[in-house]
Amino acid sequence: MEDPDEVVLGSGYPATPGPAAGARDMLQAAADLVNPLAAARELPWLAGELLKIAIGRSDLAFEESDPRFRDATWRDNPAFRGLGLSYRLSEQWADRMVGAVDGPWERQARARYLASIVTGALSPTNYLITNPLALKRAFETGGQSVLRGGRNMLRDLARGGMPSMVNRKPFPVGEKLACTPGAVVYREDIFELLQYTPTTPAVRCTPLLMVPPELNRYYVLDLAPGRSMVEYATAQGIQVFMIVWRNPRPGLGHGRWGIDDYVGAQTRAAKVVRKISGSETVNWLGLCAGGITTALALGYLAARGDTSAGAATFIVTMLTSDYPNIVGWMAGGGSLAALKQAAAAGRVFPGRMLRTSFAWLRPNDLVFNYLVSGWLLGEDPPAFDVLAWNDDATAMTARLSAEVSELLVGRKAARPGAVTVLGTPIDLAEVDCDGFYVAGYTDHITPWRACYGAAQVLGGRKDMVVVKSGHIQSFVNPAKTAKYGYWDAPPAPDDPDRWLATAAGHEGSWWPRWAGWLISRSGAEKPAHAELGSRRYPPLGPAPGTYVHQ
Repeated sequence: MEDPDEVVLGSGYPATPGPAAGARDMLQAAADLVNPLAAARELPWLAGELLKIAIGRSDLAFEESDPRFRDATWRDNPAFRGLGLSYRLSEQWADRMVGAVDGPWERQARARYLASIVTGALSPTNYLITNPLALKRAFETGGQSVLRGGRNMLRDLARGGMPSMVNRKPFPVGEKLACTPGAVVYREDIFELLQYTPTTPAVRCTPLLMVPPELNRYYVLDLAPGRSMVEYATAQGIQVFMIVWRNPRPGLGHGRWGIDDYVGAQTRAAKVVRKISGSETVNWLGLCAGGITTALALGYLAARGDTSAGAATFIVTMLTSDYPNIVGWMAGGGSLAALKQAAAAGRVFPGRMLRTSFAWLRPNDLVFNYLVSGWLLGEDPPAFDVLAWNDDATAMTARLSAEVSELLVGRKAARPGAVTVLGTPIDLAEVDCDGFYVAGYTDHITPWRACYGAAQVLGGRKDMVVVKSGHIQSFVNPAKTAKYGYWDAPPAPDDPDRWLATAAGHEGSWWPRWAGWLISRSGAEKPAHAELGSRRYPPLGPAPGTYVHQ
Protein backbone atom coordinates (compact mmCIF):
# COMPACT_ATOMS: atom_id res chain seq x y z
CA MET A 1 0.00 0.00 0.00
CA GLU A 2 0.98 3.67 -0.04
CA ASP A 3 3.19 4.98 2.76
CA PRO A 4 0.64 5.64 5.56
CA ASP A 5 2.51 8.79 6.54
CA GLU A 6 1.81 10.10 3.04
CA VAL A 7 -1.88 9.26 2.70
CA VAL A 8 -3.10 9.92 6.22
CA LEU A 9 -5.61 12.69 6.56
CA GLY A 10 -4.58 14.29 9.79
CA SER A 11 -6.24 17.65 9.91
CA GLY A 12 -6.52 19.63 13.08
CA TYR A 13 -8.42 22.58 11.64
CA PRO A 14 -12.02 23.13 12.73
CA ALA A 15 -13.51 23.58 9.29
CA THR A 16 -15.04 20.83 7.21
CA PRO A 17 -16.28 20.37 3.65
CA GLY A 18 -19.25 18.46 5.02
CA PRO A 19 -21.12 20.84 7.34
CA ALA A 20 -19.15 23.86 6.16
CA ALA A 21 -19.35 23.62 2.39
CA GLY A 22 -22.96 24.61 1.81
CA ALA A 23 -25.32 23.22 -0.80
CA ARG A 24 -25.36 26.55 -2.64
CA ASP A 25 -21.58 26.48 -2.99
CA MET A 26 -21.61 22.94 -4.37
CA LEU A 27 -24.38 23.76 -6.82
CA GLN A 28 -22.30 26.68 -8.04
CA ALA A 29 -19.29 24.36 -8.39
CA ALA A 30 -21.37 21.89 -10.41
CA ALA A 31 -22.58 24.67 -12.69
CA ASP A 32 -19.00 25.82 -13.21
CA LEU A 33 -17.93 22.31 -14.23
CA VAL A 34 -20.67 21.97 -16.87
CA ASN A 35 -20.34 25.49 -18.24
CA PRO A 36 -21.64 25.14 -21.85
CA LEU A 37 -19.37 27.84 -23.27
CA ALA A 38 -16.23 26.38 -21.72
CA ALA A 39 -17.28 22.88 -22.80
CA ALA A 40 -17.85 24.04 -26.38
CA ARG A 41 -14.35 25.54 -26.52
CA GLU A 42 -12.80 22.27 -25.40
CA LEU A 43 -14.98 19.96 -27.51
CA PRO A 44 -12.70 19.83 -30.60
CA TRP A 45 -9.73 18.91 -28.40
CA LEU A 46 -11.77 16.20 -26.65
CA ALA A 47 -13.03 14.69 -29.91
CA GLY A 48 -9.52 14.66 -31.35
CA GLU A 49 -8.06 12.92 -28.31
CA LEU A 50 -10.83 10.30 -28.30
CA LEU A 51 -10.09 9.55 -31.95
CA LYS A 52 -6.38 9.15 -31.20
CA ILE A 53 -7.18 6.67 -28.43
CA ALA A 54 -9.48 4.70 -30.73
CA ILE A 55 -6.82 4.31 -33.44
CA GLY A 56 -3.95 3.75 -30.99
CA ARG A 57 -2.14 7.04 -31.70
CA SER A 58 -2.74 8.81 -28.40
CA ASP A 59 0.11 10.52 -26.56
CA LEU A 60 -1.66 10.03 -23.26
CA ALA A 61 0.09 7.81 -20.71
CA PHE A 62 -0.46 6.50 -17.21
CA GLU A 63 1.49 8.46 -14.62
CA GLU A 64 4.10 6.36 -12.85
CA SER A 65 3.15 7.99 -9.55
CA ASP A 66 -0.51 6.87 -9.87
CA PRO A 67 -0.83 3.55 -8.00
CA ARG A 68 -4.21 2.80 -9.56
CA PHE A 69 -2.70 1.92 -12.95
CA ARG A 70 0.53 0.16 -11.96
CA ASP A 71 -0.64 -3.25 -13.11
CA ALA A 72 0.97 -4.13 -16.47
CA THR A 73 -2.43 -5.07 -17.94
CA TRP A 74 -3.25 -1.39 -18.34
CA ARG A 75 -0.40 -1.12 -20.84
CA ASP A 76 -0.33 -4.57 -22.41
CA ASN A 77 -4.02 -5.29 -23.01
CA PRO A 78 -5.56 -3.10 -25.80
CA ALA A 79 -9.04 -3.10 -24.26
CA PHE A 80 -7.87 -2.11 -20.80
CA ARG A 81 -5.40 0.38 -22.26
CA GLY A 82 -8.19 2.10 -24.20
CA LEU A 83 -10.44 2.13 -21.14
CA GLY A 84 -7.72 3.51 -18.91
CA LEU A 85 -6.62 6.20 -21.35
CA SER A 86 -10.21 7.27 -21.87
CA TYR A 87 -10.48 7.72 -18.14
CA ARG A 88 -7.22 9.69 -18.08
CA LEU A 89 -8.72 11.90 -20.79
CA SER A 90 -11.78 12.52 -18.60
CA GLU A 91 -9.47 13.67 -15.81
CA GLN A 92 -7.77 16.12 -18.16
CA TRP A 93 -11.17 17.32 -19.38
CA ALA A 94 -12.25 17.99 -15.81
CA ASP A 95 -8.98 19.80 -15.14
CA ARG A 96 -9.55 22.05 -18.16
CA MET A 97 -13.09 22.81 -17.02
CA VAL A 98 -11.80 23.75 -13.56
CA GLY A 99 -9.16 25.98 -15.16
CA ALA A 100 -11.89 27.79 -17.09
CA VAL A 101 -13.73 28.82 -13.90
CA ASP A 102 -13.76 32.59 -13.50
CA GLY A 103 -13.72 34.41 -10.20
CA PRO A 104 -11.69 34.21 -6.98
CA TRP A 105 -9.47 31.25 -6.16
CA GLU A 106 -12.01 30.02 -3.62
CA ARG A 107 -14.58 29.40 -6.36
CA GLN A 108 -12.11 27.47 -8.48
CA ALA A 109 -11.03 25.46 -5.42
CA ARG A 110 -14.62 24.36 -4.78
CA ALA A 111 -14.94 23.31 -8.42
CA ARG A 112 -11.69 21.33 -8.17
CA TYR A 113 -12.92 19.64 -5.00
CA LEU A 114 -16.13 18.50 -6.68
CA ALA A 115 -14.29 17.45 -9.84
CA SER A 116 -11.85 15.32 -7.84
CA ILE A 117 -14.72 13.43 -6.22
CA VAL A 118 -16.55 12.84 -9.50
CA THR A 119 -13.50 11.77 -11.50
CA GLY A 120 -12.22 9.68 -8.60
CA ALA A 121 -15.51 7.81 -8.38
CA LEU A 122 -15.53 7.13 -12.14
CA SER A 123 -12.10 5.46 -12.19
CA PRO A 124 -12.37 1.96 -13.72
CA THR A 125 -10.09 0.69 -10.94
CA ASN A 126 -13.00 1.10 -8.49
CA TYR A 127 -15.06 -1.69 -10.09
CA LEU A 128 -14.35 -5.40 -10.04
CA ILE A 129 -15.08 -6.08 -13.71
CA THR A 130 -12.79 -3.25 -14.89
CA ASN A 131 -9.94 -3.72 -12.40
CA PRO A 132 -7.45 -6.26 -13.82
CA LEU A 133 -5.61 -6.62 -10.52
CA ALA A 134 -8.85 -7.50 -8.71
CA LEU A 135 -9.81 -9.96 -11.46
CA LYS A 136 -6.40 -11.66 -11.19
CA ARG A 137 -6.69 -11.85 -7.42
CA ALA A 138 -10.14 -13.41 -7.71
CA PHE A 139 -8.80 -16.02 -10.15
CA GLU A 140 -5.71 -16.79 -8.04
CA THR A 141 -7.73 -17.22 -4.83
CA GLY A 142 -10.57 -19.18 -6.38
CA GLY A 143 -13.00 -16.37 -5.63
CA GLN A 144 -12.02 -16.07 -1.97
CA SER A 145 -10.86 -12.48 -2.42
CA VAL A 146 -14.32 -11.57 -3.71
CA LEU A 147 -15.96 -13.19 -0.69
CA ARG A 148 -13.60 -11.43 1.72
CA GLY A 149 -14.18 -8.14 -0.11
CA GLY A 150 -17.93 -8.58 0.17
CA ARG A 151 -17.58 -9.25 3.87
CA ASN A 152 -15.45 -6.13 4.28
CA MET A 153 -17.93 -4.06 2.31
CA LEU A 154 -20.89 -5.19 4.42
CA ARG A 155 -18.95 -4.50 7.61
CA ASP A 156 -18.04 -1.00 6.45
CA LEU A 157 -21.55 -0.23 5.26
CA ALA A 158 -22.88 -1.22 8.68
CA ARG A 159 -20.37 1.17 10.30
CA GLY A 160 -21.31 4.15 8.19
CA GLY A 161 -20.30 3.35 4.63
CA MET A 162 -16.67 4.48 4.36
CA PRO A 163 -14.02 1.84 3.54
CA SER A 164 -11.91 0.95 6.58
CA MET A 165 -8.51 2.61 6.59
CA VAL A 166 -6.85 0.87 9.51
CA ASN A 167 -6.90 -1.94 12.02
CA ARG A 168 -6.68 -0.14 15.36
CA LYS A 169 -6.55 -3.24 17.56
CA PRO A 170 -2.70 -3.48 17.65
CA PHE A 171 -2.51 0.12 18.92
CA PRO A 172 -4.38 0.48 22.23
CA VAL A 173 -4.18 4.02 23.57
CA GLY A 174 -2.05 4.17 26.70
CA GLU A 175 -0.15 1.01 25.78
CA LYS A 176 1.15 1.38 22.21
CA LEU A 177 0.10 4.99 21.60
CA ALA A 178 0.13 7.91 24.06
CA CYS A 179 2.33 5.87 26.37
CA THR A 180 4.98 8.34 27.54
CA PRO A 181 4.88 8.09 31.36
CA GLY A 182 3.18 10.89 33.23
CA ALA A 183 0.14 11.84 35.26
CA VAL A 184 -3.02 13.92 35.16
CA VAL A 185 -2.32 16.85 37.48
CA TYR A 186 -5.43 18.92 36.82
CA ARG A 187 -8.89 18.32 35.40
CA GLU A 188 -11.90 20.43 34.58
CA ASP A 189 -14.87 20.12 32.26
CA ILE A 190 -13.10 21.14 29.04
CA PHE A 191 -9.62 19.64 29.51
CA GLU A 192 -7.20 17.53 31.48
CA LEU A 193 -3.61 18.59 32.06
CA LEU A 194 -0.85 15.99 31.81
CA GLN A 195 2.62 16.32 33.30
CA TYR A 196 5.24 13.95 31.89
CA THR A 197 7.81 12.15 33.98
CA PRO A 198 11.33 13.55 33.53
CA THR A 199 13.81 11.14 31.95
CA THR A 200 16.95 13.15 32.74
CA PRO A 201 18.52 13.86 36.16
CA ALA A 202 18.17 17.60 35.58
CA VAL A 203 15.47 19.60 33.80
CA ARG A 204 15.24 23.13 32.47
CA CYS A 205 13.50 25.60 34.75
CA THR A 206 11.03 26.92 32.17
CA PRO A 207 8.34 24.33 31.32
CA LEU A 208 6.76 23.69 27.93
CA LEU A 209 2.96 23.57 27.58
CA MET A 210 1.79 21.72 24.48
CA VAL A 211 -1.59 22.68 23.03
CA PRO A 212 -2.95 20.11 20.54
CA PRO A 213 -5.71 20.88 18.05
CA GLU A 214 -9.21 21.09 19.48
CA LEU A 215 -10.17 18.71 16.69
CA ASN A 216 -8.45 15.28 16.72
CA ARG A 217 -6.68 13.49 19.55
CA TYR A 218 -3.73 15.05 21.32
CA TYR A 219 -1.54 11.98 21.09
CA VAL A 220 -0.36 12.68 17.56
CA LEU A 221 2.25 14.58 19.59
CA ASP A 222 2.85 11.45 21.69
CA LEU A 223 2.63 8.72 19.08
CA ALA A 224 4.43 5.40 19.39
CA PRO A 225 7.81 5.29 21.18
CA GLY A 226 10.50 6.62 18.88
CA ARG A 227 7.91 8.67 17.01
CA SER A 228 6.75 10.85 19.91
CA MET A 229 7.58 14.55 20.13
CA VAL A 230 6.74 14.44 23.84
CA GLU A 231 9.21 11.62 24.40
CA TYR A 232 11.88 13.50 22.46
CA ALA A 233 11.37 16.77 24.36
CA THR A 234 11.54 15.09 27.77
CA ALA A 235 14.77 13.37 26.70
CA GLN A 236 16.24 16.83 26.10
CA GLY A 237 15.59 17.83 29.72
CA ILE A 238 12.42 19.84 29.00
CA GLN A 239 9.59 19.83 31.54
CA VAL A 240 6.63 18.91 29.32
CA PHE A 241 2.95 19.46 30.07
CA MET A 242 0.08 18.63 27.69
CA ILE A 243 -3.51 19.83 27.42
CA VAL A 244 -5.93 17.01 26.58
CA TRP A 245 -9.15 18.47 25.22
CA ARG A 246 -12.38 16.76 26.17
CA ASN A 247 -14.34 15.29 23.28
CA PRO A 248 -17.45 17.54 23.19
CA ARG A 249 -20.80 15.80 23.48
CA PRO A 250 -24.26 17.05 22.62
CA GLY A 251 -26.69 17.26 25.48
CA LEU A 252 -24.05 18.23 28.07
CA GLY A 253 -23.84 21.91 27.17
CA HIS A 254 -20.58 21.42 25.26
CA GLY A 255 -22.07 22.96 22.13
CA ARG A 256 -21.46 26.40 23.63
CA TRP A 257 -17.67 25.93 23.58
CA GLY A 258 -16.01 28.47 21.33
CA ILE A 259 -12.76 30.40 21.07
CA ASP A 260 -13.18 32.17 24.42
CA ASP A 261 -13.76 28.87 26.20
CA TYR A 262 -10.66 27.23 24.73
CA VAL A 263 -8.43 30.29 25.19
CA GLY A 264 -9.64 30.65 28.78
CA ALA A 265 -8.85 26.99 29.39
CA GLN A 266 -5.31 27.49 28.05
CA THR A 267 -4.63 30.43 30.34
CA ARG A 268 -5.87 28.43 33.34
CA ALA A 269 -3.67 25.50 32.31
CA ALA A 270 -0.66 27.81 32.09
CA LYS A 271 -1.30 29.06 35.63
CA VAL A 272 -1.33 25.48 36.91
CA VAL A 273 1.89 24.74 35.03
CA ARG A 274 3.56 27.75 36.63
CA LYS A 275 2.40 26.70 40.09
CA ILE A 276 3.66 23.14 39.70
CA SER A 277 6.97 24.04 38.07
CA GLY A 278 7.69 27.11 40.19
CA SER A 279 8.52 29.06 37.03
CA GLU A 280 7.34 32.60 36.35
CA THR A 281 7.30 31.90 32.60
CA VAL A 282 5.91 29.16 30.36
CA ASN A 283 6.97 28.22 26.85
CA TRP A 284 4.15 27.27 24.50
CA LEU A 285 3.70 24.85 21.60
CA GLY A 286 0.53 25.08 19.51
CA LEU A 287 -0.34 22.54 16.83
CA CYS A 288 -2.77 23.26 13.96
CA ALA A 289 -5.90 24.83 15.43
CA GLY A 290 -4.22 24.65 18.82
CA GLY A 291 -1.74 27.11 17.36
CA ILE A 292 -4.59 29.52 16.56
CA THR A 293 -5.91 29.50 20.11
CA THR A 294 -2.34 29.70 21.44
CA ALA A 295 -1.71 32.84 19.36
CA LEU A 296 -4.97 34.33 20.65
CA ALA A 297 -4.06 33.39 24.23
CA LEU A 298 -0.68 35.11 23.84
CA GLY A 299 -2.43 38.15 22.38
CA TYR A 300 -4.78 38.21 25.36
CA LEU A 301 -1.89 37.94 27.83
CA ALA A 302 0.00 40.73 26.04
CA ALA A 303 -3.07 42.99 26.11
CA ARG A 304 -3.42 42.37 29.83
CA GLY A 305 0.23 43.14 30.50
CA ASP A 306 0.97 39.54 31.48
CA THR A 307 4.63 38.73 30.73
CA SER A 308 4.51 35.02 31.59
CA ALA A 309 4.92 33.83 27.98
CA GLY A 310 8.49 32.76 27.36
CA ALA A 311 8.73 31.46 23.79
CA ALA A 312 6.20 29.93 21.42
CA THR A 313 6.32 27.18 18.78
CA PHE A 314 3.64 27.15 16.08
CA ILE A 315 3.33 24.00 13.99
CA VAL A 316 1.25 23.99 10.77
CA THR A 317 -0.69 27.00 12.04
CA MET A 318 -2.56 29.52 9.88
CA LEU A 319 -3.76 32.87 11.19
CA THR A 320 -5.04 34.41 7.95
CA SER A 321 -6.42 33.24 4.62
CA ASP A 322 -4.18 35.35 2.39
CA TYR A 323 -2.96 32.30 0.47
CA PRO A 324 -5.11 29.44 -0.90
CA ASN A 325 -6.16 26.94 1.77
CA ILE A 326 -9.11 24.69 2.53
CA VAL A 327 -10.61 26.94 5.20
CA GLY A 328 -10.74 29.79 2.70
CA TRP A 329 -12.87 27.93 0.20
CA MET A 330 -14.90 25.82 2.63
CA ALA A 331 -16.08 28.85 4.56
CA GLY A 332 -16.93 30.91 1.48
CA GLY A 333 -20.32 31.64 -0.02
CA GLY A 334 -23.20 30.58 2.18
CA SER A 335 -21.17 28.07 4.18
CA LEU A 336 -20.17 30.41 6.98
CA ALA A 337 -23.77 31.53 7.42
CA ALA A 338 -24.82 27.88 7.74
CA LEU A 339 -22.08 27.30 10.31
CA LYS A 340 -23.27 30.27 12.35
CA GLN A 341 -26.81 28.90 12.35
CA ALA A 342 -25.51 25.55 13.59
CA ALA A 343 -23.46 27.35 16.25
CA ALA A 344 -26.52 29.29 17.44
CA ALA A 345 -28.33 25.97 17.81
CA GLY A 346 -25.49 24.54 19.90
CA ARG A 347 -24.70 21.76 17.44
CA VAL A 348 -21.82 19.38 17.91
CA PHE A 349 -20.53 17.75 14.74
CA PRO A 350 -19.76 14.05 15.37
CA GLY A 351 -16.24 12.79 14.78
CA ARG A 352 -17.13 10.23 12.13
CA MET A 353 -18.81 12.90 10.01
CA LEU A 354 -15.76 15.16 10.27
CA ARG A 355 -13.35 12.36 9.39
CA THR A 356 -15.46 11.44 6.37
CA SER A 357 -15.68 15.06 5.25
CA PHE A 358 -11.94 15.53 5.32
CA ALA A 359 -11.32 12.20 3.58
CA TRP A 360 -13.17 13.52 0.54
CA LEU A 361 -10.55 16.25 0.19
CA ARG A 362 -8.29 13.54 -1.24
CA PRO A 363 -10.75 10.93 -2.54
CA ASN A 364 -8.26 8.78 -4.44
CA ASP A 365 -5.86 8.47 -1.50
CA LEU A 366 -8.28 8.42 1.40
CA VAL A 367 -11.44 6.79 0.03
CA PHE A 368 -11.09 4.84 -3.21
CA ASN A 369 -7.62 3.52 -2.36
CA TYR A 370 -9.14 1.66 0.61
CA LEU A 371 -12.27 0.70 -1.34
CA VAL A 372 -10.08 -1.14 -3.84
CA SER A 373 -7.82 -2.83 -1.30
CA GLY A 374 -10.62 -3.78 1.10
CA TRP A 375 -13.66 -4.37 -1.11
CA LEU A 376 -12.18 -5.52 -4.42
CA LEU A 377 -8.93 -7.22 -3.36
CA GLY A 378 -10.33 -8.54 -0.09
CA GLU A 379 -7.39 -7.30 1.96
CA ASP A 380 -7.61 -6.50 5.65
CA PRO A 381 -6.96 -2.87 6.58
CA PRO A 382 -3.36 -2.12 7.53
CA ALA A 383 -2.13 -1.63 11.09
CA PHE A 384 -0.17 1.61 11.45
CA ASP A 385 0.14 4.09 14.30
CA VAL A 386 -0.66 7.29 12.40
CA LEU A 387 -3.64 5.70 10.70
CA ALA A 388 -4.88 4.45 14.07
CA TRP A 389 -4.65 7.98 15.46
CA ASN A 390 -6.44 9.39 12.42
CA ASP A 391 -9.28 6.91 12.83
CA ASP A 392 -9.77 7.88 16.48
CA ALA A 393 -11.89 10.86 15.50
CA THR A 394 -13.28 13.50 17.85
CA ALA A 395 -16.32 15.71 17.65
CA MET A 396 -16.26 19.49 17.22
CA THR A 397 -18.59 22.28 18.20
CA ALA A 398 -20.16 24.29 15.40
CA ARG A 399 -19.40 27.41 17.39
CA LEU A 400 -15.64 26.83 17.34
CA SER A 401 -15.74 25.97 13.63
CA ALA A 402 -17.69 29.12 12.79
CA GLU A 403 -15.54 31.42 14.91
CA VAL A 404 -12.23 30.08 13.59
CA SER A 405 -13.48 30.19 10.00
CA GLU A 406 -14.61 33.79 10.39
CA LEU A 407 -11.29 34.68 12.02
CA LEU A 408 -9.24 33.29 9.15
CA VAL A 409 -11.40 34.31 6.20
CA GLY A 410 -11.96 37.83 7.49
CA ARG A 411 -8.22 38.30 8.18
CA LYS A 412 -9.28 39.63 11.56
CA ALA A 413 -6.22 38.25 13.35
CA ALA A 414 -3.97 40.60 11.37
CA ARG A 415 -5.93 43.74 12.28
CA PRO A 416 -5.23 45.40 15.64
CA GLY A 417 -8.31 45.36 17.83
CA ALA A 418 -10.42 43.41 15.32
CA VAL A 419 -10.47 40.35 17.58
CA THR A 420 -11.81 40.41 21.12
CA VAL A 421 -10.80 37.55 23.41
CA LEU A 422 -12.44 37.12 26.80
CA GLY A 423 -13.74 40.67 26.54
CA THR A 424 -10.33 42.17 25.70
CA PRO A 425 -9.43 43.56 22.23
CA ILE A 426 -6.07 42.16 21.17
CA ASP A 427 -3.29 42.99 18.74
CA LEU A 428 -1.19 39.96 17.80
CA ALA A 429 1.64 42.22 16.68
CA GLU A 430 2.10 43.06 20.37
CA VAL A 431 3.04 39.43 21.10
CA ASP A 432 6.78 39.90 21.45
CA CYS A 433 7.99 36.49 22.65
CA ASP A 434 10.36 34.55 20.40
CA GLY A 435 8.58 32.31 17.89
CA PHE A 436 9.48 29.11 16.04
CA TYR A 437 7.22 28.36 13.05
CA VAL A 438 6.94 24.99 11.27
CA ALA A 439 5.13 24.22 8.00
CA GLY A 440 4.98 21.39 5.47
CA TYR A 441 5.98 22.04 1.87
CA THR A 442 3.41 19.59 0.41
CA ASP A 443 0.76 20.14 3.12
CA HIS A 444 -2.73 20.12 1.57
CA ILE A 445 -4.51 21.11 4.79
CA THR A 446 -2.43 24.09 5.92
CA PRO A 447 -0.28 25.06 2.90
CA TRP A 448 3.17 26.30 3.84
CA ARG A 449 2.64 29.76 2.37
CA ALA A 450 -0.44 30.23 4.55
CA CYS A 451 1.53 29.09 7.62
CA TYR A 452 4.35 31.46 6.67
CA GLY A 453 1.82 34.26 6.90
CA ALA A 454 1.32 33.53 10.61
CA ALA A 455 4.91 34.62 11.23
CA GLN A 456 4.08 37.96 9.62
CA VAL A 457 1.15 38.55 11.96
CA LEU A 458 2.82 37.94 15.33
CA GLY A 459 5.60 40.07 16.77
CA GLY A 460 8.88 38.97 18.37
CA ARG A 461 12.05 37.38 16.99
CA LYS A 462 11.22 34.51 14.66
CA ASP A 463 12.64 31.36 13.13
CA MET A 464 10.95 29.44 10.31
CA VAL A 465 11.23 25.81 9.21
CA VAL A 466 9.52 24.36 6.14
CA VAL A 467 9.68 20.57 6.12
CA LYS A 468 9.87 18.77 2.79
CA SER A 469 6.71 16.80 3.56
CA GLY A 470 2.97 16.94 4.09
CA HIS A 471 0.77 17.80 7.06
CA ILE A 472 1.39 15.02 9.58
CA GLN A 473 4.95 14.29 8.48
CA SER A 474 5.81 17.91 9.27
CA PHE A 475 5.82 17.14 12.98
CA VAL A 476 5.90 13.34 13.20
CA ASN A 477 9.48 13.73 12.09
CA PRO A 478 11.62 11.57 14.41
CA ALA A 479 15.24 12.63 14.83
CA LYS A 480 16.61 9.10 14.30
CA THR A 481 14.45 7.97 11.37
CA ALA A 482 13.40 11.16 9.58
CA LYS A 483 12.53 10.70 5.92
CA TYR A 484 12.29 14.39 5.13
CA GLY A 485 14.69 17.33 5.21
CA TYR A 486 13.81 20.97 5.68
CA TRP A 487 14.60 24.59 4.90
CA ASP A 488 15.15 27.19 7.59
CA ALA A 489 15.76 30.93 7.96
CA PRO A 490 14.22 33.87 9.83
CA PRO A 491 10.89 34.71 8.09
CA ALA A 492 11.89 38.27 7.29
CA PRO A 493 10.61 38.76 3.71
CA ASP A 494 6.88 39.37 3.25
CA ASP A 495 6.94 37.07 0.20
CA PRO A 496 7.19 33.38 1.19
CA ASP A 497 8.61 32.36 -2.19
CA ARG A 498 11.37 34.91 -1.84
CA TRP A 499 12.09 33.50 1.61
CA LEU A 500 12.29 29.94 0.23
CA ALA A 501 14.69 31.00 -2.52
CA THR A 502 17.26 32.09 0.09
CA ALA A 503 16.54 29.64 2.95
CA ALA A 504 19.17 27.05 3.83
CA GLY A 505 18.40 23.41 3.04
CA HIS A 506 19.13 20.58 5.49
CA GLU A 507 18.78 16.81 5.54
CA GLY A 508 17.21 14.96 8.46
CA SER A 509 14.73 15.97 11.12
CA TRP A 510 14.16 19.52 12.34
CA TRP A 511 13.58 18.27 15.90
CA PRO A 512 17.25 18.75 16.98
CA ARG A 513 17.21 22.24 15.47
CA TRP A 514 14.07 23.06 17.45
CA ALA A 515 15.37 21.44 20.65
CA GLY A 516 18.46 23.64 20.60
CA TRP A 517 16.30 26.72 20.03
CA LEU A 518 13.95 25.76 22.88
CA ILE A 519 16.66 24.79 25.36
CA SER A 520 18.33 28.16 24.90
CA ARG A 521 15.01 29.73 25.96
CA SER A 522 14.20 27.35 28.82
CA GLY A 523 16.42 28.73 31.55
CA ALA A 524 19.01 27.05 33.73
CA GLU A 525 19.00 23.43 34.81
CA LYS A 526 17.73 22.20 38.15
CA PRO A 527 17.35 18.71 39.65
CA ALA A 528 14.29 16.87 38.38
CA HIS A 529 11.60 16.26 40.98
CA ALA A 530 10.99 12.66 41.90
CA GLU A 531 7.23 13.22 42.14
CA LEU A 532 4.82 14.74 39.65
CA GLY A 533 2.36 17.48 40.47
CA SER A 534 2.51 19.41 43.72
CA ARG A 535 0.82 19.57 47.10
CA ARG A 536 -1.91 21.77 45.63
CA TYR A 537 -2.14 19.76 42.39
CA PRO A 538 -1.50 16.13 43.26
CA PRO A 539 -1.64 13.45 40.53
CA LEU A 540 -5.20 12.40 39.77
CA GLY A 541 -4.22 9.30 37.80
CA PRO A 542 -1.66 8.06 35.28
CA ALA A 543 -1.29 9.45 31.78
CA PRO A 544 -2.92 9.42 29.28
CA GLY A 545 -5.83 10.19 31.60
CA THR A 546 -9.55 9.68 31.07
CA TYR A 547 -10.59 12.26 28.46
CA VAL A 548 -8.58 10.62 25.69
CA HIS A 549 -10.77 7.52 26.00
CA GLN A 550 -14.08 9.39 25.66
